[in-house]
Amino acid sequence: MTTASVGVMAYNEEQNIAKLLASLTSQRLDRVEIREIFVVSSGSTDRTDDIVSEWAEKDARIRLIRQETRQGKSSAINLFLEAADADVFVLESGDTIPAPDCVERMLAPFEDPKVGMAGGRPMPVDDPDTFMGFVVHMLWRLHHRLALKHPKLGEMVAFRSIVRRIPPDSAVDEASIEAIIHDNDLKLAYVPDAVIYNKGASTVGDFLKQRRRIFAGHIWLEKVQSYEVSTKKVGGIVSVLLEDMEWSPRNVVWTAAGVFLEFWGRLLGTIDFYVFKRNPYAWDVSHSTKSLDAPATHVADPTGAGRRDG
Repeated sequence: MTTASVGVMAYNEEQNIAKLLASLTSQRLDRVEIREIFVVSSGSTDRTDDIVSEWAEKDARIRLIRQETRQGKSSAINLFLEAADADVFVLESGDTIPAPDCVERMLAPFEDPKVGMAGGRPMPVDDPDTFMGFVVHMLWRLHHRLALKHPKLGEMVAFRSIVRRIPPDSAVDEASIEAIIHDNDLKLAYVPDAVIYNKGASTVGDFLKQRRRIFAGHIWLEKVQSYEVSTKKVGGIVSVLLEDMEWSPRNVVWTAAGVFLEFWGRLLGTIDFYVFKRNPYAWDVSHSTKSLDAPATHVADPTGAGRRDG
């Protein structure tokens, strides 16, 4: 039996936190024990803290860690790492929902002692028949295809408890953990059947806000931790994109537009890092990513938390 400590990083997640906790507390487990679930709430000003506290009264594994001021996700993760006590740590963003068997599947690779970190497959719930939904699905599909060849992990990851701290000024926390695992001569494992539901940006502005921040973070990662993620290499992305292409007129036009947006986001991130010397580790939230609904993972909410009157 592998013990797991789950850390959920949250900032104003009242729309999703109850659904996320419902899924985590009802995971189908056989060879894994979820020993504790920490929610690190960084300066939340909505009902996030109240909702988590209500859940904690019903399930003793749930604990709320309040960070009075928002100092970036990596800073919040370090609070979780200080408190966690288990064989494997699971890290999840507050705006995602794991499938009912996600944790069990994600931790299976740790039976191999050479595996230091594992990650599942993010599945967007966006409507692919809209332009931004199409772009989001395209990017995560490319992420999946690339990760099958060279693991790139994100949205929800698991790693051995040798990681006790990450650089607090990292804007790409999962990649920083990858770097630490790599430095310890351990392997990464991509688990495509461990599904995590997420929602991509539904506006061009939010999309560019995310992509420029991530790319600037990846440049920082190379400079500070001497590590390059697999999705940073343009050649591999283009090859997979062409393999994945559906050659209908709409798809060709939307794919070209999506590629341009990704290029533009990377250019802005490069300018941010090299010209403006920005390292956006405490970033501006993309609000259009927060209204997540994953029907396949709906679980009854025993507290009634997350519902709003009026």
